[in-house]
Amino acid sequence: MAIDLVALGASQSHEETQRIMQICNACRYCEGYCAVFPAMERRRSFDEGDTAFLANLCHNCGACYHACQYAPPHEFAVNVPQTLAERRVQSYADYAWPRAAGHLFERNGLFVSIAISLALGLAVGLMLMLINPSLFWGIHLGEGAFYVIMPHTIMAGIPLTITAYVLVAFCVGLRRYWLHTGASWRGMPALKDAFAAMASLRYLGGDNSGGSPGCPSEGDRASNRRKYYHHATFYGFMMCFASTSLGTLYHYLLGREAPYGYFEAPVLLGTIGGIVLCIGTAGLWIEKKRMDKRVLALSTLGMDYAFIWLLFWVSATGLILLALRETSFMGLTLAIHLGLVYGFFLILPFSKFVHGIYRFAALLADAGEKQRVK
Repeated sequence: MAIDLVALGASQSHEETQRIMQICNACRYCEGYCAVFPAMERRRSFDEGDTAFLANLCHNCGACYHACQYAPPHEFAVNVPQTLAERRVQSYADYAWPRAAGHLFERNGLFVSIAISLALGLAVGLMLMLINPSLFWGIHLGEGAFYVIMPHTIMAGIPLTITAYVLVAFCVGLRRYWLHTGASWRGMPALKDAFAAMASLRYLGGDNSGGSPGCPSEGDRASNRRKYYHHATFYGFMMCFASTSLGTLYHYLLGREAPYGYFEAPVLLGTIGGIVLCIGTAGLWIEKKRMDKRVLALSTLGMDYAFIWLLFWVSATGLILLALRETSFMGLTLAIHLGLVYGFFLILPFSKFVHGIYRFAALLADAGEKQRVK
């Protein structure tokens, strides 16, 4: 299927990536740093699909910048991490569905994310409060207490509708990326290698062997803090997802309604996951601030900060709801938490979340290419 390259909007970020990759391909000093450079060396020219593929293969550790003899103030002005970060965010917008929404988030990610989340939280809160103020501000105890304020069909129906849309948007975006980059499926060994690279964050740290000396943060001093906080964010999120899934089984298979006891599996998973997720996202925010400003793409920071901010507050308000669920503030905290959750899932196809999908696809294609050239 042909992809409309004009509609994909590329661009300055593609042209600059193409220029820098041609310089790097002639130098090859950094070929041992991460997966980007060996993949680059398998190409003699770089079309828009190639630069999108390489950009999503990059983990923005910044190690190559500090090693580069052509980095600014050299006249070649080679800055691989910054250039690939700009191309990467451009690719999120290019492959998004609908594409107009992708470009809106590309330009105003932080503002749009906060506005949508606050608007949904306000809307849910006002709706529940106006329907029955005494229930909204009342104290409700035991199983089914949440559904006294908002019926389960509505509470679950809204995210199910959003999830259906999000899955379609993810599939369309991934298909566009896969076709445009010319990626190909190379079987189970490539899939296993891609999963291993993603689960271990093999290339986040500037070492193609997986030894990971770490990402330069203050100056050129290396640290693995970003890797640890990424792991905390991912596994905290997965524990919260497992908690929600287990709660769904409790509801439909066991006929039990939330909220559950403090020491039951859904609550324990959600509590531990929420704490780990708060630690991970707060750490990533701090590490983003600590990163060498020379390797950051300022145009991409809004989207980065929006995702971290929203994910932190989704988990934090969940913990606050747990603490206040047996008080008269349950209705208010439930409305705020649901608004943030609905907003978070609604913007997923246009947020930094998609980098996980495209990066896995890039790692899968890279593993296939390595097998093909053996």
